[in-house]
Amino acid sequence: MPRRRPPHPNEGNRAERIVPPYVDPAGVVCIRCGRPGTRSGRALHPWTRQPCRNARLSPPNGEPTMASDLVTSIPANIPHTLSIDLNTKDTRKVRSYAGHVHVDNTEHPGTENHLFYWFFESQTCNPHVAVPDQQDLISRTPLLIWLNGGPGASSLLGLFLENGPLSIADDAAGTISVTPRSWNQEAHVVYWDQPLGTGYSYSDVEDEYVRDEEALGRMFWQALQEFFRLHPEYARCPLYVCGESYAGKYVPAIALEIDRRNSAGPEGRHLDLRGIAVGNGWITPELSLRVMIDYAYATGYLGISGRDSLLDSYAAFQTVLRAGDMKEATRLGNDLVNTVLAYGGNFDLYDVRRWDDISMGALRAYLNSPDVKKALHVHADVTWECGDNEGPVAEALVEDNMADASGKYGELIDKGYQTLLYTGNFDLACGYRCTEEILDGLMEQRGEQAEWRNAPRLVWTQAQQNPKGFVRRLRNLTQVAVPDSGHEVPAYQPEICREMLYNWLFDRPFAGYDPQQQAKPRNGNGGSRKA
Repeated sequence: MPRRRPPHPNEGNRAERIVPPYVDPAGVVCIRCGRPGTRSGRALHPWTRQPCRNARLSPPNGEPTMASDLVTSIPANIPHTLSIDLNTKDTRKVRSYAGHVHVDNTEHPGTENHLFYWFFESQTCNPHVAVPDQQDLISRTPLLIWLNGGPGASSLLGLFLENGPLSIADDAAGTISVTPRSWNQEAHVVYWDQPLGTGYSYSDVEDEYVRDEEALGRMFWQALQEFFRLHPEYARCPLYVCGESYAGKYVPAIALEIDRRNSAGPEGRHLDLRGIAVGNGWITPELSLRVMIDYAYATGYLGISGRDSLLDSYAAFQTVLRAGDMKEATRLGNDLVNTVLAYGGNFDLYDVRRWDDISMGALRAYLNSPDVKKALHVHADVTWECGDNEGPVAEALVEDNMADASGKYGELIDKGYQTLLYTGNFDLACGYRCTEEILDGLMEQRGEQAEWRNAPRLVWTQAQQNPKGFVRRLRNLTQVAVPDSGHEVPAYQPEICREMLYNWLFDRPFAGYDPQQQAKPRNGNGGSRKA
């Protein structure tokens, strides 16, 4: 994403987050040097606040195993006056695992990178309910990887605010509750904090951040190998890589790395990659910035003179971008976005109907609580960090930010992977028109533009209901526009978004009608891929 959000009042600014030098408490041992309070007792880096430049702290339970990563309960609020059991006989509760996977740092031998995950098994595989062939059921159930964007946004945002089984109240108590909206009703879901420096993820080496999508894909493939080593019972599950926003770059890069490794042969475990799903993806920035200007003008946030001034700024940005100066292009792109918002009185980039953004104050306090870290097997000295195109993660990816990722989608479509792109129609940053024009261009490159344009665009609805969305499908490509939704579609339309996902995942019909053929809803296959 090209915009730096202003901090929430409860979050503080970057300077306020700098902490004084800190020495590890007694009993914490650096597993590289083997001694407490020596190399691991150095001052913390002011941004990442991770100890010991060339050593990592031993995990609370030693080296991670499936048993040590099991999450049995979590605090039900910030003060921890209540708890929520996650592994009980309640049929809505399922197995959950959380912790870090440790990946060798190839750039700095002898050190490691640590990526955090939080996994929820599908509710169809409840371990306390007798089901014949339980392991076969587990292996047949799709496994979804969920990634938020930023760059620097923790995927625990998605867990608590969008599509996870838990939600948090935005108040002083930060009350946690179990929600019915979760994507893990019929699928396993694992939320990853990546790349390094995001959320709970960190490196033994300070300032160790990925600088392009290829490096990100390689590191994440290694993390998946380690995850499935810890949890081999899920290794044969059909795998789908999903995400939103800047993950519009992460997702195809990871999927192509998995495909490359699978094709290369015996190195590592073969992963059964089936497809990708991206919501409101930051894919082709050159197009997105032009669309922002047009959309802001169409919705009345810009007048003619403001639009013309911004088009001049856009032309300067475009010249720099096409000359290959990616760092300067990112700076100009950020300036352009902030100017668009300023002309409109600082409306919300992610929902043009709003003037404020989703708050993270309660979630930040909750995830930095010592009791929460302990429950999730995170060392007490690791700080949960979350940025939206600000901070060291974004700074490291500054030359990647404005690069075009649309070609990666074309590769995945050509390779036959199921591909879902969905968008909320009130998002200024990565809205519907961007997705529409990206897909139209990809189909033109393949000589399939006419066929794609002629594919029915169904009104997804049922009798006596407002439309849930607008759906177009052609072979392994599915596009869905979701009305009355901003950038984070699962947060705005949780039930509709989950139904959309399952229709795509399990090839269920989108019940609807073709407005060019008839004026009322009809029953039928509704655009099933089997049609």
